[in-house]
Amino acid sequence: MALVALGVSGGIGAYKAVEVARGLQQRGHDVAAVMTANARRFVGPLTFEAITKRRVAADQFAPGINADIDHIALASNIELLLVAPATADVIGKFANGIADDFLSSLYLATTAPVLLAPAMNTNMLSHAAVRANLDTLAARGVRRVEPGDGYLACGWVGRGRLAEPETIVAEADAILRGGGAWAGRSILVTAGPTCEDLDPVRFIGNRSTGRMGYAVAAEAVARGARVLLVSGPTALEPPAGVELTAVRGAGQMHAEVVRLAFEDAVDAVVMAAAVADYTPAAGAQPVKIRKADDNLVLALKRTPDVLAALGARRGAAAKPVLVGFAAETGNAVERARGKLAGKRVDLIVANDVTEPGAGFGVDTNVATLVTEAGVEPVSRRSKRDLARVILDRIEARLGVPQS
Repeated sequence: MALVALGVSGGIGAYKAVEVARGLQQRGHDVAAVMTANARRFVGPLTFEAITKRRVAADQFAPGINADIDHIALASNIELLLVAPATADVIGKFANGIADDFLSSLYLATTAPVLLAPAMNTNMLSHAAVRANLDTLAARGVRRVEPGDGYLACGWVGRGRLAEPETIVAEADAILRGGGAWAGRSILVTAGPTCEDLDPVRFIGNRSTGRMGYAVAAEAVARGARVLLVSGPTALEPPAGVELTAVRGAGQMHAEVVRLAFEDAVDAVVMAAAVADYTPAAGAQPVKIRKADDNLVLALKRTPDVLAALGARRGAAAKPVLVGFAAETGNAVERARGKLAGKRVDLIVANDVTEPGAGFGVDTNVATLVTEAGVEPVSRRSKRDLARVILDRIEARLGVPQS
């Protein structure tokens, strides 16, 4: 059992922190709640005291609290400082060393790992000052659970809502367990679409948003792995802690993945990117193709098959473990079996993108894991939860002890 300091700051997501506290307890951890003054406007301290069976740290100047210099005592005993929600105000204080309340003082005093779950208005989240503060904290080793997309309390629809409590709890639990035997191991993950340029204006693309690949990368970071992320164009922020290589076209994706997989001797490769099968045969035109009255005929050529190239180069070696994806519109499992054998890989994650809650542009997925041993259906769940299943199967192939 680990002692977790749960920092709660002043956002509407503060009520979800109650579920986070309960989730941590269900995983066997002890929780001490630390609330800012604004957090107490949303949720009362008595709620956390009833759940945690501990006094809530709320006012560093309360009578009696300095008998043991509580923020120092707590800083010395905790194994994780988790802040959920983490508002722009708290993030700014942490990044700039401001210690004007119990929570910000605790952050400066502790040497325990720190995990933030940001939550705020979409424009606030994208503001240059907030992004700079998050980057500063990431450079210091502070991890974060990325906020989700959806309906915000301010009435907007966009990115900035607090991540789901179970996602936050799982991330915290993975940190507390030390990443298991992934420490010292590395994984390469691809994500997003590729864009095959026709001219300076147009390109051939697909509907991939990168969410599945980014979920795999985030889960691998949480387990302690060194994560190399090769990403096509996407609007997503890369998970904190990854080593990002941005690419645009299938040719670039092929070159970077093959180079990194073998030069860095990674333990596994997860090819979650939706790599284009075809690209303009003549390459991108230097100027815009003008509109004409006649039909436009484009000559296309096959792009390099990245997964097949990895399988061929690995040969009979045990590593890297190779995982591919098969996004289909019918007969997904049968087609995945063909890819498994034809590309000499270990696991294909097959899904029918026409199923509700699966495919591109949603936070969930429905999949079937296909290996030589058989098929394993995975019911609809968040992409992060599917990422956990995939990494569990990779761990089994690598002989990583299960935490």
